[in-house]
Amino acid sequence: MLAAVAVAVAVGFGVVAPAIPEFARSFGVGKTAAGAVVSAFALMRFVSALGGGRLVDAFGERVILATGIGIVAVSTGLAGLSQSYLQLLLLRGVGGIGSAMFTISATALLFRVVDGSSRGRATGLFQSGFLIGGLLGPLVGGFLTDVSLRLPFYVYAVSLIAAGSIGALFLSSARLRSDTDADADEEPATATSLREAWASPAYQAAVIVNFAIGWAFFGVRMSLIPLFVIEALNQRAIWTGVGFVCASLAQVSFLVIAGRFVDSKGRRPAMIAGTAVAGASLVALALTTSLPVFLAAMTAMGVGGAFMGTAPGAVVGDVMSGRGGRVVAVFGMASDAGAITGPLAAGWLADQLSFGAAFAACAVVLFIGTAAAVRMPETLELQVAR
Repeated sequence: MLAAVAVAVAVGFGVVAPAIPEFARSFGVGKTAAGAVVSAFALMRFVSALGGGRLVDAFGERVILATGIGIVAVSTGLAGLSQSYLQLLLLRGVGGIGSAMFTISATALLFRVVDGSSRGRATGLFQSGFLIGGLLGPLVGGFLTDVSLRLPFYVYAVSLIAAGSIGALFLSSARLRSDTDADADEEPATATSLREAWASPAYQAAVIVNFAIGWAFFGVRMSLIPLFVIEALNQRAIWTGVGFVCASLAQVSFLVIAGRFVDSKGRRPAMIAGTAVAGASLVALALTTSLPVFLAAMTAMGVGGAFMGTAPGAVVGDVMSGRGGRVVAVFGMASDAGAITGPLAAGWLADQLSFGAAFAACAVVLFIGTAAAVRMPETLELQVAR
């Protein structure tokens, strides 16, 4: 059910993504101001994440999940009715707060409805919901944007209502696990504090790897690859799309394999392999001006992303006991921080030195994640002991 919610949310987000810059520009603002509408959503997600985690610890995952989806749905529908740029900017910022509440509560709930022996596969299934929705959404969004700049916002609001309905109908009876009282019918009052989680080298490694995911996958890949294809490879923009499709298909195809590996062989080897493969793909991009090598590197990045997208989350679930809203919030904030700083650093390096330098720096960030994973203890053994 959480995977179904993820599909509905991701489809809606993909639908509205192509329309946001154009809708902002329709109010007569420049490109920077149009970009600020996108940044406002991400910035408010980041600054409100820790508060969302506190709300999860206080009121429970399912209440905050439904509330967060409701906030995004209402703010998105109102954004479609915006009569000025300022209204659009403010409403997208409010949507970012609701998005943070949803993401944190959904992830925390996932970690509590599955046990340690299946946490990797469950995380992979949950991630596949976002990936599938992310692939389908922009296809529909481009068509709807041609019809009307406001229509995608309304469709997104409807998809969020569908996601909220799924959550209300099917997640209300979900049995939440507690390490202190596995047979309890009610949610435990206890929660894992951030200090307790941070004392674990495994949690530290998961946070570092998630920062690397944000830097490489949500930051550098999205901001630099399109420019790299056109300016360095001297290829048409269509090859950017082909490269992203290669990465996405590889990631989706390997998620099930990665989930099984995480649950059978362990979180630590999966994190080592994922960061190493992704780092090697960035090294290849730093050294190439060949289109076939570019496509192979993007495919390898997707394979590494499948392992990186499942193992760190499983680690966070392993170190949690009872509610862990703030623990999940900091974990998610690491990815957001990487997505914010990665494009800025990579763009500066590309301007001052070269695309190769930017990709090499990204590879270093990923290899730091590899080093952190090497020194962490295996948390799957902790689940077996429990």
